[in-house]
Amino acid sequence: MLKVLTAGESHGKALVGILEGMPAGVPLVPEDFIGLMERRQSGYGRGPRRLLEPDRVEILSGVWRGLTIGSPIALLIWNRDHRFAVLEPPPLEAEEPTEAPLTVPLPGHADLAGALKYGFDDVRPVRERASARETAIRAALSVPARRLLQELGVEGVGFVVAVGGQAARVPARATVASIRASLDRQARWFLTPDARIVPVWKRLIDQARRDGDSLGGVVEVWVEGLPPGLGSHVDPARRLDTRLAAALMGIQAVRAVEIGEGIRQSSLPGRQALDPIEFSAKRGWHRPSNRAGGIEGGMTTGERLVVRAFMKPVPGPCRLPSVDLRTGRPAVPAFYRSDTCAVDALAGVAESVVILELASALLEKFGGDTLEELAVALEAYRRRVAKFAGSA
Repeated sequence: MLKVLTAGESHGKALVGILEGMPAGVPLVPEDFIGLMERRQSGYGRGPRRLLEPDRVEILSGVWRGLTIGSPIALLIWNRDHRFAVLEPPPLEAEEPTEAPLTVPLPGHADLAGALKYGFDDVRPVRERASARETAIRAALSVPARRLLQELGVEGVGFVVAVGGQAARVPARATVASIRASLDRQARWFLTPDARIVPVWKRLIDQARRDGDSLGGVVEVWVEGLPPGLGSHVDPARRLDTRLAAALMGIQAVRAVEIGEGIRQSSLPGRQALDPIEFSAKRGWHRPSNRAGGIEGGMTTGERLVVRAFMKPVPGPCRLPSVDLRTGRPAVPAFYRSDTCAVDALAGVAESVVILELASALLEKFGGDTLEELAVALEAYRRRVAKFAGSA
């Protein structure tokens, strides 16, 4: 299984990430990171921070001559907007601190809970680490896993399906490839396949910005080419839906996760909610519908994986009432730069954490110290599944 570790503060010197467990032989070059990192910074309604940070990824270890070598992969992203002085000594009594203390916790953020947990009277150390800026390095760490899946014929895409309660239309016959092509055409504004919804979302975000408010939304992640049987039914912690839900809920501001049509399924009778099973020599085992979103019993079914993440509005612009930690008096949090809507960024990050979890599940099932060994084991498994029940 893959192990992921990130470190760094929003305005610290850099973000650092380590990915352990990647087999040797996976192609990986610095150019592989560019498209995803640009998508994470895209979107109408984003704040000015994205213009300051180029998010160039440096590969520090684990790669040699354009291929992974089986050792931990270490990545680095320098922060140009560096104001959190990690190594600076505390000010003397007669000195002023470099940065004014943040003593008024921001409603909707980690500020208050973190300050109470660690006994801080300045919420800056909490806010700096809790910031969604951390997702830049998580997205970067998904790139080796993404290249691994691509070499095995697995492709995924994340995109926006709703902003402020207004939903996009997704073509019924869409595929990962067609969605990605439409995103390339729409990338200037929103990562959505529906060009008609763009003016609606722009008006909503413009009004929220004028009102000093913010908006949330919904993203979907689709993944195609997965074999059946990733994950497990034998232990709740090993269920793939458990792991995907945890990965998505671990993204800042995500408050709910849905697999397939899980919400709609809960209101339908079983004959309408469940997916029949079919078998043919041409297609093998398959489902004529995919309300389960490609997962049943905690395992992939071989159908397209469909997961959905729901994002609350970001708290920065809202200026909601709070209380000063040092005085106990009512106060309003200090203003700081923030997005009006960050749902586009969520699309790229959600895709990234899903990719990481799926790559880990593939390695867990098929093993292998090299990409070649993993590919051979996967192909043998696909042949066994195809021959099951006598298919050719």
